[in-house]
Amino acid sequence: MRIVFMGSADLSGVMLEALLQTPGMDVAGVITQPDRPSGRSRQPQPCPCKARATARSLPVLSPEKVNHPDVRAQVEAWSPDVAVVVAYGQFLGRRLLTLPRLGCVNIHLSLLPKFRGAAPIQWAVAAGETRTGVTAMLMDEGMDSGDILMQAEEPVLADDTAGTLHDRLALLGARVLCDTLPRWAAGELRRMPQDPAGVTLAPKLHKHDGLIDWSAGAGFLDRRVRAFNPWPACYTWLPRPGAGKNASALRLKVLRVTPLPGHAAHDPACRPGTLGETGHGDGPLVRVGDGAVRLLEVQPEAGKPMSGRALVSGYRLRDGELFVMGQA
Repeated sequence: MRIVFMGSADLSGVMLEALLQTPGMDVAGVITQPDRPSGRSRQPQPCPCKARATARSLPVLSPEKVNHPDVRAQVEAWSPDVAVVVAYGQFLGRRLLTLPRLGCVNIHLSLLPKFRGAAPIQWAVAAGETRTGVTAMLMDEGMDSGDILMQAEEPVLADDTAGTLHDRLALLGARVLCDTLPRWAAGELRRMPQDPAGVTLAPKLHKHDGLIDWSAGAGFLDRRVRAFNPWPACYTWLPRPGAGKNASALRLKVLRVTPLPGHAAHDPACRPGTLGETGHGDGPLVRVGDGAVRLLEVQPEAGKPMSGRALVSGYRLRDGELFVMGQA
């Protein structure tokens, strides 16, 4: 089977490698995003998918606009049976979608129609889902709205972060992709339209989405912390050590917590965001809307991850101090 592969992120590199190792799969060419500035030097760097394709000496295109006539001409010249699209980041127009005789197959990391969009793993964890999975979908011009070809489930574990769940779903997605393509080509799969009544959205995340509102519930905050780990990461602000009242605050990533709904150790008059039990060996408590969370792992800006207990010692935190919603 002759394939054109489109992708950019780490996930797409995993899928590309799986195809290259599967007998009968011939990757004729790869389309990725253009090189982007990266790291402290801000020098242009290839995306993970392009780096893997280049290492395998595959033909690569990196257009700014995938629907440009020159791109369509090259895809047509590759004469693909199917296009595989994974974490690519651009919408494909109708003329490009209909070029391969078997269409364009996308692997999406949710059980569609739930969590359509750019961040399905993060929003599944944030929503408290106990199961998710991957979907092999025949693409149309909508956002993750095409007919389903195959699905496979994966449990969401109680301690899963977006990162740990991503790694398992990437491997599952690779297996589903390599199973779907030959069966679709052989006419063994039936297209299943998505149920519009079951659609939920998983919009793109931004850094500011990680700002913690300590008035939320303990379970909600635990899910958010895990869902936004490793990116964009939940964060809060605390005064810099020894700084005056009007000094700027220190940005603090919160990487792992224990939710304690109903915990009554704080004075009921304490505001959400107030620290307590700073002498506790497992880390301090923070007052939240329905109890508390215990800080297990954090990361100060420009610093390395550390335990909640190390934070207390290093920044001389005391009971009654308050995390704030902003820098002021």
